[in-house]
Amino acid sequence: MLAYVYRVTKYDPADRDEHGHYTGLEDTESDHGEVEAAYLHAVAAFATETGVDHLAVREPEVPSIAHFGAEPPVDSYGLDGLFPPAPDAVPGPSLPPGFHDGAQVTLHVALKLVRAMLRDNGAWCRLEIEDVFTVHVGWDQYLYIGSNHPCEETLVRIRALGLFPERLTSSPYDFDLEAEGAGYLRPGDDAFWDDLGAAVASGRAGVLEETYVEGATRWHHLTLDSLGSVRAGLAPRARLAVRPSLSSDIDAVLASLPADGLVEGVWQDKDDRLHSAICDEEEFPELASRISAASAAVLISGYEGEDLPLHTAVMPDNDGVVRARWRPGPAAADQGQLRMSQPH
Repeated sequence: MLAYVYRVTKYDPADRDEHGHYTGLEDTESDHGEVEAAYLHAVAAFATETGVDHLAVREPEVPSIAHFGAEPPVDSYGLDGLFPPAPDAVPGPSLPPGFHDGAQVTLHVALKLVRAMLRDNGAWCRLEIEDVFTVHVGWDQYLYIGSNHPCEETLVRIRALGLFPERLTSSPYDFDLEAEGAGYLRPGDDAFWDDLGAAVASGRAGVLEETYVEGATRWHHLTLDSLGSVRAGLAPRARLAVRPSLSSDIDAVLASLPADGLVEGVWQDKDDRLHSAICDEEEFPELASRISAASAAVLISGYEGEDLPLHTAVMPDNDGVVRARWRPGPAAADQGQLRMSQPH
């Protein structure tokens, strides 16, 4: 918990009613101009006075609902050009390979990330140096900056720019482990992959879902020959979920599509490539069309606690330590203890 946390906004506290609701005339969107520049100046000034020249990307997110349109999301969710290719990560759909939990970025890049979030381009993340500095962008142009320094000179400067810093005890966007769930955190280490190999050999495990950014996943076929290459290609700190093989009974899969709700569809095309999309009922017709042309597929409930994977894990850093703070959801394995090598 940082000693100095400020909510920085363009909203004058004098324009709030007795419930704290803003009643002034300021727009809740970025002006892409002087006010936005003032926000970015505020971040840079706080960072400079704190002595920070780089930040870490934490818990990155992108929208998860399917987009079946002909055009891709604009500018890769606002990340286009911010992350060069990295040797330790592979690119995902519409996302650069360097956008992952723990990625180190310069203050210059961090400011561009803040700008993308202020503009609601789609990508979101926490920007932090543990116990030193944080930047969290909230809804409606609310910016939360934390520091281990009071940054009194910066407060004077940003007030002169027309912004209003207000002292808080904490940011509402601080990571909350209890809110994220206290699931069993198994590292995706050598022991995990050894057990996974046994599960593949027994026929229980067939595919692996890799969540490399919250809201963005890749699916991998699991065979004894592919385990090594699958493991080597995973993004840093990825969250893993192991599931049985897809079903080749396409009619049965389509018949299981509900009337409404949230569903993740996973399908295999004629070239054996895996695709997935999280859809609500508005996208069901397009999802059904994609699955009807597939060679194998499965539908997974989008609601926590339903259609549990066989097991979950989180990839550790290269030194074997799990530093990702997100927790995988519940798994079918009892208390998270992997008994995948034992057939039903």
